[in-house]
Amino acid sequence: MGSSGVQIVCMALGILGLIAAVVTIAVPRWKVSAFIGQNIITAQVQEEGLWMECVVQSTGQQQCKAYDSLLILGSALQAARAMTIIGCMLTVLSLLVLCAGADFTTCIDNEEVKPKVSLVSAIGLILAGLLLIIPVSWAAHNVVRDFNDPLVAQSQKRELGACIFVGWGGGVLLLLAGGLLCCFSRPRSGGSGGAAKYYSNSASAPSKNYV
Repeated sequence: MGSSGVQIVCMALGILGLIAAVVTIAVPRWKVSAFIGQNIITAQVQEEGLWMECVVQSTGQQQCKAYDSLLILGSALQAARAMTIIGCMLTVLSLLVLCAGADFTTCIDNEEVKPKVSLVSAIGLILAGLLLIIPVSWAAHNVVRDFNDPLVAQSQKRELGACIFVGWGGGVLLLLAGGLLCCFSRPRSGGSGGAAKYYSNSASAPSKNYV
């Protein structure tokens, strides 16, 4: 597969990773109720996300409420908001840079600059993937820690929500896209320099014959 094909694949992976990141940010399913011990009431399920918490009734009715104030939120939640949003913005910017420096576009005519632009896009995608994986993994760590903590009431224990796994998948896609771009965005070998030396030698050879 040529560099153009790899860049198209990386573009598709980046778009899929961006969609997963948006879903992770928007959908309030980072934590869900854990039905263990005496906490077996299944009439309603509590779901928590970055921006709101929801209660889903057994009838399918869902009621959501946004968090009252930013100041009362934990530092982990605030950091997760910031990192995921910055990751989404960095993904969009990296995809735009990739479009500009890709071999299948004509935004940049200089063939020597295109690999460098693609490398910048690759670094941005890798950073975006890390910015998505880190807060999701930290949230999963907190959920597992509280679940195994005997001092936490059973009614307050939570399980991993679907957004945790979506965030992991999106981060892996972004890391994969950035890694592939890094491998296929190396500067081209200087063939033009060798050609210049060849022509200069061939041009100088006849001049010596005439002397």
